[in-house]
Amino acid sequence: MSTKNTYTISIYTENNVGLLNRISAIFQRRHINIESINSSSSEIKSVSRITLLVKITEEQMKKIIGQIEKQVEVIKAFYHTDEETIYQESCLFKLSTDLLTDNDEIQTIINQSKSRVINVNKSFFVLEKSGRKEEVEELYHILDKHGIKQFVRSGRIAVTKEEMPVSQLLQLIQQ
Repeated sequence: MSTKNTYTISIYTENNVGLLNRISAIFQRRHINIESINSSSSEIKSVSRITLLVKITEEQMKKIIGQIEKQVEVIKAFYHTDEETIYQESCLFKLSTDLLTDNDEIQTIINQSKSRVINVNKSFFVLEKSGRKEEVEELYHILDKHGIKQFVRSGRIAVTKEEMPVSQLLQLIQQ
């Protein structure tokens, strides 16, 4: 049996209603969990990019890429290992303002975690952190002891270390 690896999938698409649902159904039919998902514009005007994070075998990955590319609106799909990508997540923590004023430890935590305060008011402040999943989770566990009012984390965003031929492909399609 093949071992499961973490793969970042980049899907370049036309931005059409229902496509994300059809793509997630491909994973659902196979009982594969999508660890994170992000959708945004891409480097090519009018082309969207969906980034998924999954833990599966390479054989499964190859079959799924084939299924994804059968979707009419999908221009091209790629998959990469963690070693082949540069990736980040972002998160926001909403915490009590009292922590900033009454707890010297919080300033140390903010500085050591390379996070930053992006909003402060009388009742709460918002802390932003970007980094790898492990860094975000570590900060969560530290701040959880102080009482997190709200927490949200983005899906993975990633670029490949190597040149991706999709840019040239998409430029030809756009002409």
